[in-house]
Amino acid sequence: QVQLVESGGGLVQAGDSLRLSCAASGRTFSSYAMGWFRQAPGSEREFVARISQSGSHTYYADSAKGRFTVSRNNAKNSVDLQMNSLKPEDTAVYYCAASNNPAGYDYWGQGTQVTVSS
Repeated sequence: QVQLVESGGGLVQAGDSLRLSCAASGRTFSSYAMGWFRQAPGSEREFVARISQSGSHTYYADSAKGRFTVSRNNAKNSVDLQMNSLKPEDTAVYYCAASNNPAGYDYWGQGTQVTVSS
């Protein structure tokens, strides 16, 4: 069982930066790949970024490439999403998720709101 708690969301202006954090409980955090997703009002949840168990591999949605960076600290059971050059279209609830299988994600956090004003 893994419990995930996101933090760091807020209201920022276009062009600003924001760093989201996800704190995980449990002793097996390093065995999970971690992902970040987001869901805007009226839209489907979409993939943002993923990081492998060791942190050596990262993957990004096209919308995030070049602006967002995902990182993790297995000693602290945490994964971060650094978001730079934010745009109004980045406004969404951001979720972190843990994956222990290639088919999908097993555990989800409750989400943190990010609002980017123009």
